[in-house]
Amino acid sequence: MEDCISCDEDYYDSDRESLHGLENEDSEIQWIPKTSATKVITKECLLAAQKEDMRRVMDMLSLREYHARTLLIHYRWDVEKLFAVLVEKGRHHLFATSGVTMIENQSISSSEPSSMVMCDICMEEVHGNDATRVDCGHCFCNNCWTEHFIVKINEGQSRRIRCMAHKCNAICDEAVVRNLVSKRHPDLANKFDRFLLESYIEDNKRVKWCPSTPHCGNAIRVEDDEFCEVECSCGLQFCFSCLSEAHSPCSCLMWELWIKKCRDESETVNWMTVHTKPCPKCHKPVEKNGGCNLVSCICGQAFCWLCGGATGREHTWSSISGHSCGRYKEESAQKAERAKRDLYRYMHYHNRYKAHTDSCKLESKLKESIQEKISISEERESMLRDFSWVNNGLHRLFRSRRVLSYSYPFAFYMFGDELFKDELTEEEREIKQHLFEDQQQQLEANVEKLSKFLEEPFDQYTKDKVMEIRMQVINLSVITDTLCKKMYDCIENDLLGSLELGIHNIAPYKSKGIEKALELSACWNSKTNTTIDKYLPSDCSTSGGLSERDRLSGLNSDENGCSSRKRARADVVTVVQI
Repeated sequence: MEDCISCDEDYYDSDRESLHGLENEDSEIQWIPKTSATKVITKECLLAAQKEDMRRVMDMLSLREYHARTLLIHYRWDVEKLFAVLVEKGRHHLFATSGVTMIENQSISSSEPSSMVMCDICMEEVHGNDATRVDCGHCFCNNCWTEHFIVKINEGQSRRIRCMAHKCNAICDEAVVRNLVSKRHPDLANKFDRFLLESYIEDNKRVKWCPSTPHCGNAIRVEDDEFCEVECSCGLQFCFSCLSEAHSPCSCLMWELWIKKCRDESETVNWMTVHTKPCPKCHKPVEKNGGCNLVSCICGQAFCWLCGGATGREHTWSSISGHSCGRYKEESAQKAERAKRDLYRYMHYHNRYKAHTDSCKLESKLKESIQEKISISEERESMLRDFSWVNNGLHRLFRSRRVLSYSYPFAFYMFGDELFKDELTEEEREIKQHLFEDQQQQLEANVEKLSKFLEEPFDQYTKDKVMEIRMQVINLSVITDTLCKKMYDCIENDLLGSLELGIHNIAPYKSKGIEKALELSACWNSKTNTTIDKYLPSDCSTSGGLSERDRLSGLNSDENGCSSRKRARADVVTVVQI
């Protein structure tokens, strides 16, 4: 589907400039303009972005860098949630749950150099220079520490290496880890540093790798809603939540089930249940190809098509003892009827999904032919010079066709028995299905009309005829956009919104299409910092007490601990390149 959606760029770019000035006029919270908020950064810029988050935590709590990193990794690099926990539960709880231990005036590098130290791991006395004491106060010999660090790094636990002491949850200083491991295995120390850097992506719920194959080296960052669809700079469009292709208005679970259903043999089994019967001897499926009800399998076994029983003395083609196969067997009949109904229902939705998907692929070729028509029309001596309505209509056709195609898998599961059998009564399901199908039908009719007008050879028409087609395309573009919005509203509010289990979320509808991520420069860090500083606490005492301003900053937090002011800027997408 993405090959035709990529044609949206002309429409998308033309409107972006007109919106640029409006976004710079935001009051109080000066969010970054949309044109500069979606960026691609190099590995060095990723390190700078990571350090910027750590600097905010370091300045707020007066911590060293590795303590700030430990806190951020524990809270998945969600600075707003970290500060919300600080406001609600205090400094002590924040440190204890994250594995950060603070001991005043404690040397973290070694013990007294002139003393001897007993290592509780290897039970040997070593010189003070050959032992290391960490923040929690535990001291062991460097050999034991090194072996411990090497094992943890090889096990993939580089981001949170805990102290060796029994029941100690303190996280070891990354400088100590790096210093001891590099003396014995420099390559492993580099691996440790790489893991720490990549934790900004691996542990950050708002940053994910682009699922392109082969991998483009990019990662995507969203600033607000993780239920969104994004386009990487490599051109791949995908769902940020499940990393599969963009599939709204389908939920991620629905799309996963639909793809599995289309790929496996479930419908083949259904077809075989409806159209074949098993041989009573070899149990292979046999299809009837004639009118006689006495059929023969390739294994040589003859059996009755009516009841499936093997023929013999009591059951021949001319007489059946007791006429048992003419008796109605409810269970087997219901099973076959159910399989037949499920097969036809699946075929109904799959055929329409496939039809719109194929139409979208064929209509993607329209762009080239339309550009040729525009060039011919512009060369003619005509007062009509602006043909942006054609590109805008083509964009709207692709967007609406895409929504239509994915609406059929949604309807298949929304009004079936697989997901919501216990949450909707038959009467409720029927009412909601009629409501949805009415909107789907209206959208489908207008999409076909729009496709018809765009295929007109307007380069051969008179000015009056072109103006008539122009008005039709503009009107239909507005109508289809409005109908798409209404369909999404119906799905979010009337259908999914009424369910008790809120596990089905869909990406919001965007008239301009899926937002394409652009480059991100290192200066992004300083800009975002000045923004967040406006509503995060500016001072915090070491004892956990907070000023009134600090407490106010935590009043508008959602259930996940994230400030609701973050919602003021929706769907900001960042691409991170590694």
